[in-house]
Amino acid sequence: KNYKLAKEILSNEDEIKAMAKKLTQRDLESGIQTIQYQINTLMTSNGQAPFVTLFMHTDENDPYLDQTVRIIEEILKQRLQGIKNEAGVYVTPAFPKLIYVLDENNIKKESKYYYLTELSIKCTAKRMYPDYISAKKMRENYEGNVFSPMGCRAFLPPYKDENGNYKFDGRFNIGVCTINLPQIGILAKNDEEKFFEILNKRMDLVKRVGILRYEHLKNVTSDSSPIHFQHGAIARLKPHQRIEPLLKNAYATVTIGYIGIYEACKLVKGVSHTSKEGKEFALKIMDLLNKKKQEWIKETGLQFAVYGTPAENLTNRFASIDRKRFGDIKDVTDKGYYTNSFHVDVRENISAFEKFDFESEFQDLSSGGCISYVEIPNMANNLKALGTIVEYIYNHIQYAEFNTKSDYCAECGYDGEMLLDEDNEWYCPQCGNKDRAKLTVVRRTCGYLGENFWNEGRTKEIKARVLHI
Repeated sequence: KNYKLAKEILSNEDEIKAMAKKLTQRDLESGIQTIQYQINTLMTSNGQAPFVTLFMHTDENDPYLDQTVRIIEEILKQRLQGIKNEAGVYVTPAFPKLIYVLDENNIKKESKYYYLTELSIKCTAKRMYPDYISAKKMRENYEGNVFSPMGCRAFLPPYKDENGNYKFDGRFNIGVCTINLPQIGILAKNDEEKFFEILNKRMDLVKRVGILRYEHLKNVTSDSSPIHFQHGAIARLKPHQRIEPLLKNAYATVTIGYIGIYEACKLVKGVSHTSKEGKEFALKIMDLLNKKKQEWIKETGLQFAVYGTPAENLTNRFASIDRKRFGDIKDVTDKGYYTNSFHVDVRENISAFEKFDFESEFQDLSSGGCISYVEIPNMANNLKALGTIVEYIYNHIQYAEFNTKSDYCAECGYDGEMLLDEDNEWYCPQCGNKDRAKLTVVRRTCGYLGENFWNEGRTKEIKARVLHI
């Protein structure tokens, strides 16, 4: 298009090509900017920006790889710059989430697309995104496939269509039911046998919830959401056709969520799950979840999956329910939050490399979805060290992210970390401003970034985090 336009104005072929190239680059920049601003200004019915993830993979099987690479580069450049706030200052946007795939063609300095990895590392240091998926580790877990999660962390088991081709796009999840492992630990009272007896009963409830969701949805027709079921977002069913076939035979998943393995270990074994005894107990829990998953798949024909629940709000809700019922229990309900899925306790001193090594084993047992993170200081001036950790991700863990700080005070213009006082209130360390309307605070709530303030439990969890490097 741009070549034809340039040809109408110019006669020299070199000048025509140069102009067409320049115009195309401008179109690319405008296109990425439009996507970024649309996602951040389009609100859902409850006033949130849509939880959109952009998946950036330099896949050698991509017939448009050259174009894909240019798009990835532009996405990273614009995220590094940030988005202007009301004061015209570039700040870190929470959405869209960015995932950068580490693969053989971009992980080594001599790799063809290593310059993109360098750009992504620089972007992570300043804006926390992108997060990283190791194509090497993912292929080990998903029959050689590399694909995007749904949202921040939900993955689908491999599925082949009628022609024997793997299919991921268009598939979906029909819901998650999350088990409160710390509550089971409280009820078990240091008795491991009692713990698993109660867990088995709770698992029966999870199965009933999954089947209930299926029974509720199986009579729904494609007319309920034409964009999903008729126009191709998920399928191209005929009008009035039931969606039931999409719910069975592993096309859709039913999710078994869990929270608080750390707290469960403290309650039953008296130690963190990073200890030898604690890890053995934690892996028993994971083995039971996966055993039940396999049993239910055979029994029901529904594709159950084990999923490390993000617990953006659940971390506080479950802890609050149990504190009200059981009172303050050291390292459990007294903190005001429960630890996400299999994650190491946020207060525990452990190196970034040790944390990834430890959590990688649990990721392999949460194939329905999971993510791991390490807490880092401002590493904008130490990109080499950050690059070392990124390379470690490629070789040791499937899916990982970095937590750092990216805040702004509109009162004094301070561009640095906002702090929490003893009352859990955010303030600017330079001018003392506590006006939330004039503070931009961005933190990782779990898989996604969160902006400007959270519930009490999540805020306490953020405050308790220790650095891993």
